Amino acid sequence: MSMKMIKLLFVPLIVTLIIISSIRFGRHESIELMLIAAGLFMGSMVLDHKYPWLTKIEFIFLAVFHYASTMNMSILLYYILVMNIMQYKKKFREIMSIGLLLVIQYSAIRLIYTPLISFNLVVSLFEIFSSFVFIIMFHIIIKNDFEKRTLSLQNDYLINYDPLTGCLNYEGYMKTVQQLTEQNVHFQLILLDINNFKSLNAKDISTANEILINFSRSIENHFKNMLGTARYAGDRFAILLPSTEEVKDFMSFEELGIQVTYSVTKFPEEAATFQEVISMAEERIFQMRRMSWLKEQEEFMRSAKMKTVGELAAGMAHEIRNPLTAIKGFIQISKIQNYNIEPWYDVIMGEITRVGELTAEFLQFSKPHVSNMKVDSLHFCMNRIYSLCESEAVSRGHTFIMEIPEDDASVYMDRDKIIQVLINLIRNAFQAMETPGNVQFSLHIDGTTAIISVQDTGKGIAESDIGQIFDPFYTTKEEGTGLGLSLCQKIVEDHGGAIEVQSEVNVGTIFTIRLPITEDSNTAI
Repeated sequence: MSMKMIKLLFVPLIVTLIIISSIRFGRHESIELMLIAAGLFMGSMVLDHKYPWLTKIEFIFLAVFHYASTMNMSILLYYILVMNIMQYKKKFREIMSIGLLLVIQYSAIRLIYTPLISFNLVVSLFEIFSSFVFIIMFHIIIKNDFEKRTLSLQNDYLINYDPLTGCLNYEGYMKTVQQLTEQNVHFQLILLDINNFKSLNAKDISTANEILINFSRSIENHFKNMLGTARYAGDRFAILLPSTEEVKDFMSFEELGIQVTYSVTKFPEEAATFQEVISMAEERIFQMRRMSWLKEQEEFMRSAKMKTVGELAAGMAHEIRNPLTAIKGFIQISKIQNYNIEPWYDVIMGEITRVGELTAEFLQFSKPHVSNMKVDSLHFCMNRIYSLCESEAVSRGHTFIMEIPEDDASVYMDRDKIIQVLINLIRNAFQAMETPGNVQFSLHIDGTTAIISVQDTGKGIAESDIGQIFDPFYTTKEEGTGLGLSLCQKIVEDHGGAIEVQSEVNVGTIFTIRLPITEDSNTAI
């Protein structure tokens, strides 16, 4: 039972009983004084929660009432007054001091209307001792009750609130939404998701926590009339607003340097039940996040394409500028000799041919996809490549060996493109060997993958250059365009395959192509 109930129920009952007993037994000093003091005491006990200053004079009203009634039963009112004071005084020393003064007051008034004999003095001492025991026991009870309530509040906080931001956690968020729907309160549920939270300088826990704390404070500043706010699932926030609240400038979290994706769901206009509100809000935020992710990916791909185009354009301009500069120089020199270009004709034509070849390779490289795709035989392709390259190997003094398994492998491919790639790799191998060497051209089947390798015994590739050999316009050849290997990589990747390189200086190089084998056995030759 609360102290308020004790004061409202027991104080009037005890006061009435004392007044009746005092009048019945003729113990009163003054009926009028007793009634006035009783009224003032009961009134102060009822109103002291509203006017706390009354607690400072309640003992006066009680002293007058006790004196006027001359009834020992007034000690119950002293106990209630001590209990009432304990609500406002937390320190045990203060409580004991006030209790002692009230007990002395009671004993002093009691001795006024009772004979001053040994028995009454002993009774007074016993009442003082009893009062101390009562105060101590009641203090212990109040302290234990306070600790229980504090622990209960702490447990409730941990269950329903996020300790980092002070917002509701997922459990508290669900309870609040359910309570609002059950009470038929019109509200709108806003779910927020911080865009790219992991990349927003959240390099460690302290930085991430600081972002979340500042974001929750910013929400409180944005929405003064919200019904509740929650943080759950790491970087997700939920806001409950009255339906009359306007959701505007929602993306204005510029002071934090972040952007959010959000969804708004109204109850009961758009969802009639608790489950529908949660489901609709989560579905909407999922779709918003998906659209945001797709937009980011689209922007990333566009930026990557523009970067590639820029690199290709810069490389192309650089490569074309060199032969054009040479041609321009020879034309200027020929002007002095009446435009006689015969001495430089071969050089000029060579440079023009170089520009043409460079442009042709660039156009091939820029084609988006292979087009003449069909299931074809790798045995046929490799045999054809061997016949085309064998004579060049002999003329250079190299040994050209082809190794293929008995079982054929079928690949979904553009035959001419794959042949172009392999011839390019084999010719690169021939050119890499300044003295007669060996080139091994082989096919190996590993499950559903065809592995084609071209191995030479040439000068090899430095480790610092291996990471750049597939970059457009990168070449170590004086006459090279730098697009050959880039074009080979693009063709292989368009076929769903991959190209790798292993090399050791002065030992040799191995280019490996992996292509997926098709289960279709109808090969076209």
